[in-house]
Amino acid sequence: MSMYKIKINFEESGKESIELPIMQGESVLDVCLDNGIDLQHNCGGVCGCSTCHVYVNDGMDNLQEISDKEEDFIDRAVDPRISSRLGCQCVVLDGDIVVTLPDQNQFLGH
Repeated sequence: MSMYKIKINFEESGKESIELPIMQGESVLDVCLDNGIDLQHNCGGVCGCSTCHVYVNDGMDNLQEISDKEEDFIDRAVDPRISSRLGCQCVVLDGDIVVTLPDQNQFLGH
């Protein structure tokens, strides 16, 4: 397994960007949870909701291809963009990535 880097930017004010290691085959959601970064995942990270929505700023080609199911859930996300992916489905295959986490305060019960 190869080791890469993930840079995580935050839309939430007052949070500094962070760079962390990410293993080949690991998801953005896994890295966030393993490092105490609050990324919602109401379905438990099984591509059953849109709460782990992130924006991929760089390295989209280094991720597992988007599935039809993931595309359907992204359409339900808050403020989806062309660079939107679900953190649970952003699995690194080969190379570094840069993502932005939307403000997590937008979710009820946060």
